[in-house]
Amino acid sequence: MSEITITLPDKSTRTYQSGVTPLEVAESIGSKLANDTVAASINGVLSDATIPLKTDSDLNLYTGSTIEGHEVLLHSTAHLMAQAVKALWPESQITIGPAIKNRFYYDFDIDGTISNEDLQKIENKMQQIAKEDLQVTRKELSRNEAIKLFKDRGEKYKVEIIEQIDKTDKISAYAQGDFIDLCRGPHVPSTGKFAAFKLTSVAGAYWRGDAKNQQLQRIYGTAWAEKKQLKVYLNGIAEAEKRDHRKIGKKL
Repeated sequence: MSEITITLPDKSTRTYQSGVTPLEVAESIGSKLANDTVAASINGVLSDATIPLKTDSDLNLYTGSTIEGHEVLLHSTAHLMAQAVKALWPESQITIGPAIKNRFYYDFDIDGTISNEDLQKIENKMQQIAKEDLQVTRKELSRNEAIKLFKDRGEKYKVEIIEQIDKTDKISAYAQGDFIDLCRGPHVPSTGKFAAFKLTSVAGAYWRGDAKNQQLQRIYGTAWAEKKQLKVYLNGIAEAEKRDHRKIGKKL
């Protein structure tokens, strides 16, 4: 097997066998770095940390504490939440779940109403899945394969999304355990990377943001690389709510 040269951000170089992954490069540097790595940049392109490197490459490793890594962590946690919801409400339909600033959300078509008590139930299931340390794997699909996959899984919203994707675009999905979701990625290497997360609220939403469409339930959450970062964020939210002039006005 041929050797390739990996150039790190400090311009130092290391030689590896072709096919090495960014995660394996991280492990060769140090076990803590490998444990903290959630994604990588390969020749300037944000990528999964498990993608094989076949040629000489510039490599940057991102932990969940970096801007790039935190966004990957947030979006991956949205998938973790969707997996938990599907496990608890198998008949629910998943729609979209993006990362937003320091938070994520996912919209669900589900019978009944998600309560604050349900949020704790979902969070507990997420913790259970995280402890299982399930490998997260990327799957490349043709348009027809993707439509069939999600039709077979009863995910009509995903099918609608796929049908509107340009026929020339690559379609990918990410699987963890028995859960699979349509996504461009990148994602964390395994569910064991989720160290600190919290579901914060639930609200109503409409599919595609159109009030003429099906009403959905939107669950918000946040995720961080370390529990102390989560605590600081939640404390900041609590303090902001205390200073909310609208609430203060009502009390006065």
